[in-house]
Amino acid sequence: MNDPTPMSCCAAARRPGQIPEPGTPPRTGGPEGTTPPQGTSLPDRTAMVRLDGGTFLMGTDAGDGYPADGEGPVREIRLDPFWIDVTTVTNAAFAAFTGATGWVTVAERLGTSFVFDGLLDASLRSAPAVAATPWWRDVRGAHWRNPEGPGSDIADRMNHPVVHVTWRDARAYAKWAGKRLPTEAEWEYAARGGLVQARYPWGNEREPAGAHRMNVWQGEFPTRNTGADGYVGTAPADAFAPNGFGIHNACGNVWEWCADWFHPAWHVTGSRSNPTGPPSTTGRKAMRGGSYLCHESYCFRYRVDARSSNTPDSSAGNIGFRCVAADG
Repeated sequence: MNDPTPMSCCAAARRPGQIPEPGTPPRTGGPEGTTPPQGTSLPDRTAMVRLDGGTFLMGTDAGDGYPADGEGPVREIRLDPFWIDVTTVTNAAFAAFTGATGWVTVAERLGTSFVFDGLLDASLRSAPAVAATPWWRDVRGAHWRNPEGPGSDIADRMNHPVVHVTWRDARAYAKWAGKRLPTEAEWEYAARGGLVQARYPWGNEREPAGAHRMNVWQGEFPTRNTGADGYVGTAPADAFAPNGFGIHNACGNVWEWCADWFHPAWHVTGSRSNPTGPPSTTGRKAMRGGSYLCHESYCFRYRVDARSSNTPDSSAGNIGFRCVAADG
């Protein structure tokens, strides 16, 4: 069993060196799945929206988040125009990708992935727990087609975000689709929906007029989720009203991989024009948006300015992605 590195409630992480090197045959058969497959050079923009770019204020100085994550300082960023998916990539879309390419995800090759124990069948709750965050279980047989391990499936979740995908899996899909993963700056610009320094994609109040606007933990984490927002696991990728740019579920539901390597302070002195993150590997890739497991008492990261990260070969039941494409 692979020994995970704990990482708060956001997701557990695989230590470097646990993933088969490129060229190693997969454990589950089929294509090796380490080199991104070549797809179309022309992305399908029917489920994307074009954003004009320009300047916006990125980050926060509010002080109610996590200083170690590098959420601030607020800085003016300039972006070129780009296109972005209006939803995260769904199970249906990912199935089309694997059907066309034979791609085998990292979780499938390893034969294991991380699942929140509250979603597991009682027979699987004996799976190894992550020491510092025992609500994460390393479940053999869990992957994108079987999100809660053996006995589960996605037959009634084809319009939900695909999960149990690593950064490398997400990058492969994006290349096949003629797209790429968003930079952190592009992701935050899109998530803000045209609002200036608002906490959420729709404003500063989490539940305006008592209406739920995202899928996050309701109740006491990690023991009781009331599902008051309508969901205890993932929600459909287009659930809840979109933001001002037409983007669904930028906060909550699933964490979204970004292209950037993660660093808590690089952006203080980094480029302010189309920033792409640290120029060399820091061992972890940025994730944005929070997930259905986020709760203010423990992981107040379901904000447009919040950040997190994970290793490129880590997968869990609350990590997905969306893609972007260049203008023109």
